[in-house]
Amino acid sequence: MFDEEGYRKLFVEESRENHENIVNNLLALENGDDQQAAIDEIFRSAHTLKGMSASMGFDAMEHLCHSMEDVFSLIRSGRLEVTAPLTDLLLTCTDAIEGMLDAIEAGETPSDEQSASLVQELRAFAEEEEEGEQEPSPGVAASAGAPPEQAEEADGRPLYTLTVAVDPSSTMKDVRAMLLLQNLEELGTIHATTPSRELLEDGKFDGPFEVLIESEAGEDALRTIASGTEISLLALSTPQSLPAASEEVRAPEPAPSEPQIPPPQVQRVMKAEKSREIKNIRVDIQRLDRMMNLVEDLVINRGRLEQIAKKHGIKEFDEALSMVGRSVSDLQNLMMGIRMMPLERIFNRLPRVVRDVANHDGKEVEFSIEGGETELDRSMMDGLSDPLLHIIRNAVNHGIETPEIRKASGKPPKGSLRLTARRDKDNVVIDIEDDGAGIDPERLRKKGVEKGLLTAEAAANATKDELVGLLFEPGFSTAEAITDISGRGVGLDVVKKTIESLKGSIKVETEVGRGTKFELVLPPTMAIIDVMMVHINGMRCAIPVSNVVEVAQTRLEAIHRIGNSEAILLRDQTLPMHRLEDMFGRTERSDTLVVLQNDGRRCCIVVDSVDGQQEVVVKPLSRIAGNCRGISGITIPGDGDVVPVLDVNTMI
Repeated sequence: MFDEEGYRKLFVEESRENHENIVNNLLALENGDDQQAAIDEIFRSAHTLKGMSASMGFDAMEHLCHSMEDVFSLIRSGRLEVTAPLTDLLLTCTDAIEGMLDAIEAGETPSDEQSASLVQELRAFAEEEEEGEQEPSPGVAASAGAPPEQAEEADGRPLYTLTVAVDPSSTMKDVRAMLLLQNLEELGTIHATTPSRELLEDGKFDGPFEVLIESEAGEDALRTIASGTEISLLALSTPQSLPAASEEVRAPEPAPSEPQIPPPQVQRVMKAEKSREIKNIRVDIQRLDRMMNLVEDLVINRGRLEQIAKKHGIKEFDEALSMVGRSVSDLQNLMMGIRMMPLERIFNRLPRVVRDVANHDGKEVEFSIEGGETELDRSMMDGLSDPLLHIIRNAVNHGIETPEIRKASGKPPKGSLRLTARRDKDNVVIDIEDDGAGIDPERLRKKGVEKGLLTAEAAANATKDELVGLLFEPGFSTAEAITDISGRGVGLDVVKKTIESLKGSIKVETEVGRGTKFELVLPPTMAIIDVMMVHINGMRCAIPVSNVVEVAQTRLEAIHRIGNSEAILLRDQTLPMHRLEDMFGRTERSDTLVVLQNDGRRCCIVVDSVDGQQEVVVKPLSRIAGNCRGISGITIPGDGDVVPVLDVNTMI
């Protein structure tokens, strides 16, 4: 039975990969990076998109991809130069393709009305360049496509044998084979396949298959078409001879009536294909989320069992629980690893943003990305995308100057913007750094007073860090004019709230005339963490261990009052002291302190007692309860109590 929904999902997923590949390589082509490799990648992805669109009946996308492919073919042959207007047009086409994919994913079918004008513009480019050019003769095309010693002429055209394999893990071998045959037919005439075409289209084949094709397109074009998603080209030869590398293992030609036996080289590949393990599978993200919920339940129940074992003191139960505990920990670590994704998934979208904003502002920007392989939990990826996008846009729009201003300042005309990611102990650190104008503290001081965020006296005494902190106040903006890019007074406050909701922090370093750096520090995952259980006024709460510096005892004489607040001198350092009475009520005097740290700053809280360290599952507060300052979530330890988890970010 034809699973239309399954085919549609597969089509959208793979088309998005090809779309992203086209965009990235278009930008590389414009920058002059390895142009031959870039255009080959573009051509392959565009051709694959066209073939897949045709097979699924999405004619509008097929027509657009076909017109793009014509232009890419002219670029690859050297007959068309890559110019800024052409790149703009091609990127606009990729935007249209992305819109079509969104529509297809929603169950709709794109129409030609969305892309008709783009198709006409692409055809105009192609017709203008091809006008007056003379088509090469078949003999010339054949000699350009393949050497005479590797091609047999059939009606004046070379005849090739392609040996192709479909990835054994593919769930739709018939679709892969059908798409390949359709794409090859655009390059020539298919005379035969082994097994038969009917068996290939029904998916009734194992291992590699062969295609005998008559074509003037040449070896490079055939190799490009026969190498794609879940498709591998194993060999390309003429029926009379194998490539030079296979001469030593050539088998005698079988009689016409005998079944065709692949040459030994192909036999070895076939054997390897049959014995190869399936190393990658596609899994719906909702299944992973459900699995993660089950692992979290196991962690909670493990804690409950540990409490029961401690209460009853049964040796055999303790031993069995110890083994179960190790298995749960291993399962938990494995599940965490599966959920981790490389940051390049969201980094790859940013070069296009930099290009568009720079073009809009008339600026030149060299954008570099490092550390895209650094991994982060999938649940944090969606939340991180918008903050990164806003900071990157701001860096180009507000930070980097125009070429004229940069030259006048003694800087190179092209600005530099670097995005880097790295692991630092248990955290992921992302830096966005530009060499632009920097942020003027005096301008911040003036704006702070104008907007009523600071009194004149407070502004005069404010430190540089305090002034920079104004950037994250709601409605604060130093933009002189409102534009389509930024300057509407919203953005960085939302960025900060979003990063803090991910249990991360954001810090800004800036120097006038030298540039600005935003540093984002994020935990690799939020779901399961180690906490320290404490009691405050008889109520239990949890503190993330990553924020705990030490537990200390205090003396009454070390506590000092500063205005309405308290501070304590501890190890030659004065720390703000919080009793959290607004959260837990007034408590009896205690001399037990927990010293906390976040982003290099410290404070301490007063607690009744410390119960020890525990691994827990943190759940966000429900939508009914809403956000609660000072609380980042809740956890349910083994005894079934609901325990709040303190948000150290809001305390320091």
